[in-house]
Amino acid sequence: MSAHATGGDALRDLGAIFLVAVALNYPWELAHGPLFVGMDSFRAMGWHCFVAALGDGVLVWIIHAAGRAAFQRADWFVRPGFAGYAVMLGMGLALAVGVEWIAVHTLHRWAYTARMPLIPGLGIGVTPVLQMLVLPPLVFYLAAKTVIQCRWR
Repeated sequence: MSAHATGGDALRDLGAIFLVAVALNYPWELAHGPLFVGMDSFRAMGWHCFVAALGDGVLVWIIHAAGRAAFQRADWFVRPGFAGYAVMLGMGLALAVGVEWIAVHTLHRWAYTARMPLIPGLGIGVTPVLQMLVLPPLVFYLAAKTVIQCRWR
């Protein structure tokens, strides 16, 4: 945020990031839902995918926090540059691999069907990792557009 930004701006920014993250992650969760055990009907997927999308929103907040710490600016995502995209991709990869590994191999929170492509050597799904590489830059781009529009009103 600029030197003139307020705490309300920061909260609005975080709200925009979270809402955009959930809105983009929910369809992704629904699309790859059939690759998970127990998600063979839309009815079963609806609620589980929504809760997962909320969790994805929290992961995007963590990426935002990493960028804020790295760049000492809450609005670093508005003009991220190469370094900002590196934070998004690096943190997205680390979070996705970490969450999937722990959820699948340690906590046994979910399992994959035979249709889920796996990352060799890790035994975790490709689509959840791709999700945290593809969607956060788009989330931050759309949230930045929202933030800029709100600030210029």
